[in-house]
Amino acid sequence: MAVSERRGLGRGSPAEWGQRLLLVLLLGGCSGRIHQLALTGEKRADIQLNSFGFYTNGSLEVELSVLRLGLREAEEKSLLVGFSLSRVRSGRVRSYSTRDFQDCPLQKNSSSFLVLFLINTKDLQVQVRKYGEQKTLFIFPGLLPEAPSKPGLPKPQATVPRKVDGGGTSAASKPKSTPAVIQGPSGKDKDLVLGLSHLNNSYNFSFHVVIGSQAEEGQYSLNFHNCNNSVPGKEHPFDITVMIREKNPDGFLSAAEMPLFKLYMVMSACFLAAGIFWVSILCRNTYSVFKIHWLMAALAFTKSISLLFHSINYYFINSQGHPIEGLAVMYYIAHLLKGALLFITIALIGSGWAFIKYVLSDKEKKVFGIVIPMQVLANVAYIIIESREEGASDYVLWKEILFLVDLICCGAILFPVVWSIRHLQDASGTDGKVNLAKLKLFRHYYVMVICYVYFTRIIAILLQVAVPFQWQWLYQLLVEGSTLAFFVLTGYKFQPTGNNPYLQLPQEDEEDVQMEQVMTDSGFREGLSKVNKTASGRELL
Repeated sequence: MAVSERRGLGRGSPAEWGQRLLLVLLLGGCSGRIHQLALTGEKRADIQLNSFGFYTNGSLEVELSVLRLGLREAEEKSLLVGFSLSRVRSGRVRSYSTRDFQDCPLQKNSSSFLVLFLINTKDLQVQVRKYGEQKTLFIFPGLLPEAPSKPGLPKPQATVPRKVDGGGTSAASKPKSTPAVIQGPSGKDKDLVLGLSHLNNSYNFSFHVVIGSQAEEGQYSLNFHNCNNSVPGKEHPFDITVMIREKNPDGFLSAAEMPLFKLYMVMSACFLAAGIFWVSILCRNTYSVFKIHWLMAALAFTKSISLLFHSINYYFINSQGHPIEGLAVMYYIAHLLKGALLFITIALIGSGWAFIKYVLSDKEKKVFGIVIPMQVLANVAYIIIESREEGASDYVLWKEILFLVDLICCGAILFPVVWSIRHLQDASGTDGKVNLAKLKLFRHYYVMVICYVYFTRIIAILLQVAVPFQWQWLYQLLVEGSTLAFFVLTGYKFQPTGNNPYLQLPQEDEEDVQMEQVMTDSGFREGLSKVNKTASGRELL
């Protein structure tokens, strides 16, 4: 069971309790790039704690404050427990979910970049083993000072030979001005040793890592392993509390997240400009404006507000290590509204509502009955993912739920477009000119929706895996750029101009005209006034 840092609900009126509960849901245990993870009764053998992109002089601080293994002292002496720090490929995190239960990551020799922190409960020490070329990756005992004297991170000093005496004295008990490094005669690094404390049946230690040069820059993944729980059915519950603080020279953001503040700010301005321009078009063509056009305007403004709050959140995370609670709540609310409006608007346009008909069919109502709850679930899953730590037991579950629900929604919104195309194909026999024009429009819109889903869900993910770690922000650029292009093309295709033949509902047919002539000639309509209609066929009220 995962437990994160949270504020107690306390006592108060139902309204106050509800507000606090909303804050707990929206903010949960999220503390930006300063992570605090507490797991009780955990049985997983491998826990993926975090992934972060480091530049030169970037630092990783880890404090294991609680580790209760829940076993007898004799059994704890033979346990194989520890951390692993690996440099992974861009956009990819090492996965242990499908490994052989006899294959323990803490026992493997590796030629690739890997650091193992092996917890030795018998000798009360932590052995640090390095694999691969790591000449300027410096490991220090303890945490960094709370307030450095100069801006930025302290640069590591030159390493000096250290010895470990036979009594088990570790480098953690020595001065902290130099890394805990043991060197052999040839100068090649051997095993490092850190101190391990044991108090109240709990183990604890801390260390920090500094990226010393450009050669060590990259995307790092930190994991915790309890290889004694690898055998299914023989797991022993344990408790662990760990604090992780990651930082680059310019702030708390990962290398791929640093440009996102400016990116989201620029994209927010673009969506705002698009929304203002769209409203100006609506005001100039009031006689042919449908309700769906105003819904499209609301979507553009909501998207702009969501990106604005997202950008501000990244600014405070970069400077303080955590977001401002009020702004985070505003962002999640805007994100909820944007997600619901997006899929509702796409589905309404695809169904031809107001363009080719004013009433939704039963099938289309069922689609909305599926899409709207699914979007609520998808946004709740997104909020939970954002507020949970990667090591939480339900993090992967909610991530899979978000991916599955998002795919269902993307598939569901295509059905109204397909039904509209079939309806127009059947109706083209009676009024070929008008319905063929609309058929062409909805076929184009179908292709647009397919391309939008393809670029934002598939191409973007492939791009994230392919590019280097510091360029992974191109994933967000592609998603937001594709969304803006989709909005602009949709507005262009369905703009409310009087001479747009695609948006004109069928005019009175010849039979209605003849009946009107008969009724007029016979004097049957004497004293009645005719109601004027717009070019779109709607009554002017």
